[in-house]
Order: sequence, then structure tokens, then C-alpha cells
Amino acid sequence: MFIYTLTLFFTEIAWASPVELLVIVLALLLVLFLSAPLCADNLQHLSLKHYLFSAWIGVVSLSWVFWPFFIILNISLYVADTLAKMGLLTVSSWDDVHLMLLLPIIWWTTTIWRCSANTTQPIFAATCRLITLAVFFEYGLKLLIRLDYPRLFFGCEELLLDYGSCF
Repeated sequence: MFIYTLTLFFTEIAWASPVELLVIVLALLLVLFLSAPLCADNLQHLSLKHYLFSAWIGVVSLSWVFWPFFIILNISLYVADTLAKMGLLTVSSWDDVHLMLLLPIIWWTTTIWRCSANTTQPIFAATCRLITLAVFFEYGLKLLIRLDYPRLFFGCEELLLDYGSCF
């Protein structure tokens, strides 16, 4: 997350400085920490037989909901962005990858917010919630780059079949 987009945001787009963004993130983390649900004292070890449904209704440990999807999401975004920057993935294929990941991201965000009480550390609940919000900020940056600054991100010289998307 943010490997290619934040550098473009700070250098080319320049809507905010790194210090301003850091202040916003810390203030948001403080708000999420203060509004975090009361954490469970004794977590039950539930069977992962019906993992997706159990996570959806909020009875799975927060770490079991957060880490698997976070790793898979970041690998997927990194591979898609790297291939797009190298010119091996067309702009419309890059759009398709992000559109396919959008529904699982919505599921993941919902499960993170529902399972936030299933941890022993309230700071972990607040950090997980902040990271899910950061994913939507990342998607907003990618949409901005895709619509207004495609020549900065995509290898438009090598995309002969999809060159119209670079304008």
C-alpha cells in the first residue's frame, strides 16, 4: 500500500505535505482509539470451519481477520502497480484488478469493524480500523491518478493497444 501513490501525491500532485498528512493520521488514530469498543478479556478460540461467516458476524479474533487479507491485498496491489508501471499491464486491466478487489475490501472493512472487540489491545483495534480507512484513501489516490495524472503512473509509451487511456 502507498508504495507508488504517496510518492506521486507528495511530489507531483502536492495537495498536502508529509507533515500535514502525518498530523491527520495521528488525529484519526486518536479518535479511533478513544472510540474503540471494549476489548474482550477472555477470547474464545473458535473453530475456523465457517471462517467467512464467523468473521462477518464478528466472532473471530481480530488478528485472524486482519492479517491474512492484509497480506494478500498488499501483494495484489503491489504486483498490479508494478506491472502497470513497467507497461506490462494495460490501464483497463489495472482498473479491472482494482475493481475485483473492491468487494473483498468492503467485506474486510466490515469484518474488521465488527471484530474490533475481539482483541486484548485497544490500540490494535484502532490501528486495524485506521488501516482499513487508509485502504480507501489509497483507492481514492489511485482514482485521482487514473483520471487526472495517468501519464505519471502508467508507461504510456509501451501501451500501444490502450494508448487512449493515457489522455
